[in-house]
Amino acid sequence: MLFAALGLVLASGQALAAELVIPVNAIDANGIGAGIGTVKVRDTKGGMMVMPRLSGLTPGPHGFHIHENPSCMAKEQDGKMVPGLAAGGHYDPGKAGKHEGPWGHGHLGDLPALAVNGDGTASDPAVAPTLKVADLKGRAVIIHAGADNYSDQPKPLGGGGGRVACGIVPSK
Repeated sequence: MLFAALGLVLASGQALAAELVIPVNAIDANGIGAGIGTVKVRDTKGGMMVMPRLSGLTPGPHGFHIHENPSCMAKEQDGKMVPGLAAGGHYDPGKAGKHEGPWGHGHLGDLPALAVNGDGTASDPAVAPTLKVADLKGRAVIIHAGADNYSDQPKPLGGGGGRVACGIVPSK
């Protein structure tokens, strides 16, 4: 019976899918704050499934990205501390140097927008078609204050604004 159940799971492909759960914390100029939930990621045939379980965010769409460095710390820029700046820029291994969203040919770090409900929670799953869980290892997940238009106009990097939450993706 056990072998039959194992065979069913393997046949469905579920046992072979890579999966990670990333704890996410609020961030500000002083550093890392309270936990606000998790983001689970899993490989699927259509790309990487992103499943947030977050609370305490402002309602509306938020820019949501994979950033280069595994840090959520504030860093000084132009004489002031900037939340999450130690995470670096958007993950861009191909050096595209442009912001075109998860379906474009820009940086790979662009995730689908995070939809936050009126009560400050986010739980709608989305698919990032060009990413795999392995791409995230040793990086950071950043949530921005505002929406992302997936363009570098009229503001750079989609105009999502400041970084308000962050999760470090383990390197192993």
